[in-house]
Amino acid sequence: MTYPSLLQLNSNEEYRAQWEAHYCRQPIFTFDEIRVRFRKEDFDHAFYESTKSKKDVFSAKRAERLHWIKIALQDPRSERFAGWDNTKKRYDQARRVTVVMENYVIVIALLLQRVNEARFITAYVADAIGRNGKPSTIDLIRSGPLWDPSEIKKPLICQAGSAGAFLGSTITDGELPLV
Repeated sequence: MTYPSLLQLNSNEEYRAQWEAHYCRQPIFTFDEIRVRFRKEDFDHAFYESTKSKKDVFSAKRAERLHWIKIALQDPRSERFAGWDNTKKRYDQARRVTVVMENYVIVIALLLQRVNEARFITAYVADAIGRNGKPSTIDLIRSGPLWDPSEIKKPLICQAGSAGAFLGSTITDGELPLV
Protein backbone atom coordinates (compact mmCIF):
# COMPACT_ATOMS: atom_id res chain seq x y z
CA MET A 1 0.00 0.00 0.00
CA THR A 2 1.08 3.54 -0.60
CA TYR A 3 1.41 5.83 2.39
CA PRO A 4 0.84 9.56 1.86
CA SER A 5 3.47 12.17 2.57
CA LEU A 6 3.49 13.69 6.02
CA LEU A 7 0.56 15.97 6.80
CA GLN A 8 1.72 19.54 7.40
CA LEU A 9 -0.84 21.74 9.15
CA ASN A 10 -0.47 24.97 11.11
CA SER A 11 -1.90 24.07 14.52
CA ASN A 12 -3.01 21.24 16.74
CA GLU A 13 -6.59 22.50 16.24
CA GLU A 14 -6.25 21.84 12.50
CA TYR A 15 -4.94 18.33 13.18
CA ARG A 16 -7.80 17.75 15.62
CA ALA A 17 -10.31 18.82 12.93
CA GLN A 18 -8.72 16.34 10.50
CA TRP A 19 -8.91 13.62 13.17
CA GLU A 20 -12.59 14.21 13.81
CA ALA A 21 -13.46 14.45 10.10
CA HIS A 22 -11.55 11.34 9.01
CA TYR A 23 -11.88 9.02 11.98
CA CYS A 24 -14.62 9.98 14.43
CA ARG A 25 -17.61 10.22 12.11
CA GLN A 26 -17.58 6.61 10.94
CA PRO A 27 -15.69 3.46 11.85
CA ILE A 28 -12.72 2.22 9.87
CA PHE A 29 -12.55 -1.42 8.79
CA THR A 30 -9.25 -3.27 8.87
CA PHE A 31 -8.15 -5.51 6.00
CA ASP A 32 -9.49 -8.49 7.99
CA GLU A 33 -12.91 -6.89 8.62
CA ILE A 34 -12.44 -5.64 12.18
CA ARG A 35 -14.53 -2.52 12.75
CA VAL A 36 -12.42 0.04 14.61
CA ARG A 37 -14.09 2.90 16.44
CA PHE A 38 -12.36 6.18 17.12
CA ARG A 39 -13.38 8.73 19.74
CA LYS A 40 -12.69 12.45 19.76
CA GLU A 41 -10.82 12.18 23.05
CA ASP A 42 -8.44 9.60 21.54
CA PHE A 43 -6.74 12.50 19.79
CA ASP A 44 -5.17 13.66 23.06
CA HIS A 45 -3.68 10.26 23.82
CA ALA A 46 -2.45 9.63 20.30
CA PHE A 47 -1.00 13.04 19.46
CA TYR A 48 0.39 14.32 22.74
CA GLU A 49 3.55 13.13 24.47
CA SER A 50 4.56 13.30 28.11
CA THR A 51 7.36 15.52 29.29
CA LYS A 52 6.74 16.90 32.79
CA SER A 53 3.25 15.56 33.25
CA LYS A 54 1.02 13.06 31.51
CA LYS A 55 0.46 13.86 27.79
CA ASP A 56 1.28 17.55 28.09
CA VAL A 57 3.00 18.43 24.78
CA PHE A 58 1.50 18.25 21.29
CA SER A 59 3.56 15.98 19.02
CA ALA A 60 3.80 17.13 15.41
CA LYS A 61 5.82 13.97 14.68
CA ARG A 62 2.79 11.86 15.65
CA ALA A 63 0.16 14.16 14.13
CA GLU A 64 1.76 14.48 10.71
CA ARG A 65 1.22 10.71 10.29
CA LEU A 66 -2.49 11.02 11.10
CA HIS A 67 -3.57 9.77 7.66
CA TRP A 68 -1.33 6.71 7.97
CA ILE A 69 -3.56 5.14 10.65
CA LYS A 70 -6.38 4.07 8.33
CA ILE A 71 -4.00 2.87 5.64
CA ALA A 72 -1.96 0.88 8.16
CA LEU A 73 -5.05 -0.81 9.57
CA GLN A 74 -6.10 -1.73 6.03
CA ASP A 75 -2.66 -2.94 4.98
CA PRO A 76 -2.55 -6.77 4.79
CA ARG A 77 1.26 -6.61 4.61
CA SER A 78 1.53 -4.94 8.01
CA GLU A 79 3.26 -6.72 10.86
CA ARG A 80 0.88 -7.59 13.71
CA PHE A 81 1.86 -8.43 17.29
CA ALA A 82 0.07 -9.11 20.55
CA GLY A 83 -0.04 -6.05 22.76
CA TRP A 84 1.51 -5.79 26.21
CA ASP A 85 -0.76 -5.45 29.24
CA ASN A 86 1.34 -3.39 31.63
CA THR A 87 -1.05 -3.99 34.52
CA LYS A 88 -0.91 -7.79 34.24
CA LYS A 89 2.69 -7.81 32.96
CA ARG A 90 1.88 -10.15 30.10
CA TYR A 91 1.02 -10.16 26.40
CA ASP A 92 -2.65 -9.76 25.54
CA GLN A 93 -4.00 -11.04 22.23
CA ALA A 94 -7.04 -8.76 22.65
CA ARG A 95 -4.66 -5.88 21.91
CA ARG A 96 -3.33 -5.76 18.38
CA VAL A 97 -0.17 -3.82 17.63
CA THR A 98 0.23 -3.05 13.93
CA VAL A 99 3.64 -1.99 12.59
CA VAL A 100 4.19 -0.39 9.18
CA MET A 101 6.83 1.79 7.55
CA GLU A 102 9.52 0.13 9.69
CA ASN A 103 8.53 1.70 13.01
CA TYR A 104 5.07 3.29 12.86
CA VAL A 105 2.83 1.62 15.44
CA ILE A 106 -0.97 1.55 15.78
CA VAL A 107 -2.60 -0.12 18.78
CA ILE A 108 -6.23 -1.25 18.87
CA ALA A 109 -8.13 -3.11 21.59
CA LEU A 110 -10.61 -5.73 20.52
CA LEU A 111 -13.97 -5.52 22.25
CA LEU A 112 -14.55 -8.94 23.71
CA GLN A 113 -18.30 -8.41 24.00
CA ARG A 114 -18.65 -7.88 20.24
CA VAL A 115 -17.42 -9.91 17.31
CA ASN A 116 -14.90 -8.16 15.05
CA GLU A 117 -15.04 -4.80 16.81
CA ALA A 118 -12.22 -2.80 18.33
CA ARG A 119 -11.42 0.64 19.57
CA PHE A 120 -8.41 2.71 18.69
CA ILE A 121 -5.89 3.14 21.51
CA THR A 122 -2.90 5.04 20.08
CA ALA A 123 -0.44 5.51 17.22
CA TYR A 124 3.18 6.60 17.36
CA VAL A 125 6.63 6.35 15.85
CA ALA A 126 8.54 3.72 17.84
CA ASP A 127 11.90 5.40 17.59
CA ALA A 128 13.10 5.28 21.20
CA ILE A 129 16.61 3.89 21.25
CA GLY A 130 17.52 1.16 23.70
CA ARG A 131 19.78 2.25 26.55
CA ASN A 132 21.79 0.50 29.24
CA GLY A 133 21.57 -2.82 27.45
CA LYS A 134 17.79 -2.63 26.99
CA PRO A 135 16.29 -3.07 23.51
CA SER A 136 14.68 -0.26 21.54
CA THR A 137 10.91 0.16 21.57
CA ILE A 138 10.46 -1.36 18.12
CA ASP A 139 12.74 -4.29 19.02
CA LEU A 140 10.63 -4.93 22.13
CA ILE A 141 7.47 -4.95 20.02
CA ARG A 142 8.98 -7.29 17.44
CA SER A 143 10.30 -9.65 20.11
CA GLY A 144 6.75 -10.31 21.33
CA PRO A 145 4.36 -12.92 20.00
CA LEU A 146 2.63 -12.44 16.69
CA TRP A 147 -1.03 -11.47 16.97
CA ASP A 148 -3.18 -14.58 16.79
CA PRO A 149 -6.94 -13.99 16.86
CA SER A 150 -7.56 -17.63 17.79
CA GLU A 151 -5.83 -16.94 21.12
CA ILE A 152 -8.26 -14.22 22.19
CA LYS A 153 -10.30 -15.21 25.21
CA LYS A 154 -13.94 -14.44 24.51
CA PRO A 155 -16.34 -13.95 27.39
CA LEU A 156 -18.92 -16.63 27.94
CA ILE A 157 -22.41 -15.34 28.42
CA CYS A 158 -23.91 -17.32 31.26
CA GLN A 159 -27.37 -18.78 30.87
CA ALA A 160 -30.04 -18.00 33.45
CA GLY A 161 -29.74 -20.43 36.33
CA SER A 162 -26.01 -21.07 35.85
CA ALA A 163 -23.49 -20.22 38.54
CA GLY A 164 -22.21 -17.22 36.56
CA ALA A 165 -25.71 -15.85 36.10
CA PHE A 166 -26.34 -16.41 39.82
CA LEU A 167 -23.28 -14.33 40.62
CA GLY A 168 -24.14 -11.79 37.92
CA SER A 169 -20.75 -12.11 36.28
CA THR A 170 -19.15 -12.84 32.95
CA ILE A 171 -16.42 -15.48 32.83
CA THR A 172 -13.82 -16.19 30.19
CA ASP A 173 -12.94 -19.51 28.58
CA GLY A 174 -11.01 -21.71 30.95
CA GLU A 175 -12.22 -19.96 34.10
CA LEU A 176 -14.59 -21.59 36.52
CA PRO A 177 -17.10 -19.43 38.35
CA LEU A 178 -16.69 -19.23 42.08
CA VAL A 179 -19.79 -20.46 43.88
